[in-house]
Amino acid sequence: MINVVIGSSILIKYAQQESILIYFKAGLLWALLFTVSLCSKEIVLPMHTIFFKGQKNFSEETLRDALDVKGKNVLLFWKTYVPKIEDKLIPELENSLKSFYESEGFYDAKFKLKETKEHVSVSVHEGKPIIIKEIKVTSDYPIKKRITFSKNRRFRAKEFIKIKSSIIKKLLNDGYCSYALDSKAYVDLEKHTAQLKYDLKKGGVCTFGKTNINGLETIDTDIVRSRVVAKEGRRFDLKKIKESYSAIYGLNAFDSIVVNTDRKIYNVVPIDITLTELEKPYHYEIGAGYDSYVGPRVHGLITKRNFLGNAQKITAKAMWSQKEQLIELDFFKPSLFKLFGYAIDFGAVGGYSNLEYRGFKEKKGYSKIYLEHNEGRVNLMAGLALENIDISLLDNLRRNQALRQAVNEGTFLLLYPFLNAVYDARDHKLNPKHGYYLAGYTEYGMPYKENASSYIKTLIEGRVIHTLQNKLTLSFVAKAGVIDQTKNEIPESKLLFAGGSYFNRAYGYNEIGVILSPERDSMHGASTMLNGSFEVNYPITDLFYGALFSDNTMLTDESYDFTGEYINTLGVGVRYITPIGPFKLDVGFNTHDTSQYGISFQIGQSF
Repeated sequence: MINVVIGSSILIKYAQQESILIYFKAGLLWALLFTVSLCSKEIVLPMHTIFFKGQKNFSEETLRDALDVKGKNVLLFWKTYVPKIEDKLIPELENSLKSFYESEGFYDAKFKLKETKEHVSVSVHEGKPIIIKEIKVTSDYPIKKRITFSKNRRFRAKEFIKIKSSIIKKLLNDGYCSYALDSKAYVDLEKHTAQLKYDLKKGGVCTFGKTNINGLETIDTDIVRSRVVAKEGRRFDLKKIKESYSAIYGLNAFDSIVVNTDRKIYNVVPIDITLTELEKPYHYEIGAGYDSYVGPRVHGLITKRNFLGNAQKITAKAMWSQKEQLIELDFFKPSLFKLFGYAIDFGAVGGYSNLEYRGFKEKKGYSKIYLEHNEGRVNLMAGLALENIDISLLDNLRRNQALRQAVNEGTFLLLYPFLNAVYDARDHKLNPKHGYYLAGYTEYGMPYKENASSYIKTLIEGRVIHTLQNKLTLSFVAKAGVIDQTKNEIPESKLLFAGGSYFNRAYGYNEIGVILSPERDSMHGASTMLNGSFEVNYPITDLFYGALFSDNTMLTDESYDFTGEYINTLGVGVRYITPIGPFKLDVGFNTHDTSQYGISFQIGQSF
């Protein structure tokens, strides 16, 4: 009999380490890793080559993975691959194989090892597998879809454990923390059969209890409490606990965070949060890298976290490249006040930027204040912005009289309120596999004086992601934008452009203006935009994914004109999975003019 017991509590810990971060952008990082893999001297451990024979149900690659046999270096793809195992693992080789086969339902598998000075040969006799003869389910809660076993299939202990874990997770996510689950597998080694039993009583619905917060010194409990999504009286849900942890972590004010739900009083689960405030509140970054749009660039950043207490934050940053220069100061105060019981944050940003577009320059001084609410999947922001924008043609284009008339040069002082709303139902921010994302943004240029630019700018976006059989990931992204100029012209940089990792990957960032034909576009910004992208990702190895994508962009000169030409792009890409998200390399081509192509690097997905 195999009986698995899995606890129902959740304990989350995180510890921050303060350091000065010096990093390269994605392109240089990839080049650096590739160069190191080629040039560095590999540490060679005592090893034997290893070969398998006689197995019927498992490939050699599966057996090598189970035994931690050295795999092929994907960066050194031209080298002949010879499977090798470290000498220190050879004494336990037979026991490791036995454990693997038993977990896969082969309890009488036998192995013969033949070892020479350089080689290990493994002869495998798998024997008869354990076959499931009966599955008995007694439950007042729907669990049959979660039981992936079926009669006359091979019994796998790993799958049995996974099924129980899946049932418990579903129960907790639906609010049933007082369940009684008895799952057993009766294995008859003589008859090579198994009988499975699942007996479940879901119990009553659980709710969250009071939130208890400990460890604060300079931060009010109301600040932390405003980040807790798992509010008292709400139905118990593991996702709410994880969202609460993520929101507290987002304050950037703690060295460690522990969220504990071990206690249960009848069907009420109190939340115990223990925090340790930052010992070193200053955070520094110094960066140098290459961007496909602005070229080589450097930047620096300094942040004072928990500035004057209560998890406030102030950040100063500067960036320089040949095409863009920027300096900015940012202040953030969480939970400035409450509105209808919801915490409202406050932020203020001020800075100066000098950015070169395809045919003109934009010099901009700006300031912005805003109120923001974050809770779970929802982010709402409303604010007021002031921008002083100076538009001028690039020096090499100033002699072109037609361009000088087409681009409205001069200084513009814009005052506008704005509103941004996001609903993010993806299962991961940087590398989602399932879910959807909806966003909308609008700003209104106020006619505060006679010659002021007055306009309404609206952008909407939707993303859908779905993964089939935990492998093939399909994603679709749709974007639309309209600028309605109601009085006086607006600066060229306020119009709509496309191109880059999040739009059309055959072009650089903001390189596409009003589209004249499938092969040609203008340097002028558009008043109407549509963009649709479809992408397929499939794993090549555990760390590498291949991708196919299509980006399709429409930009027209008139507001609400959705009848324009499209620039269509097809491309291929590779994704390397890192702890901070996938590193992406994409190559896209204009389908009507393949001489127009783009190469883009990025950390994180475009969807």
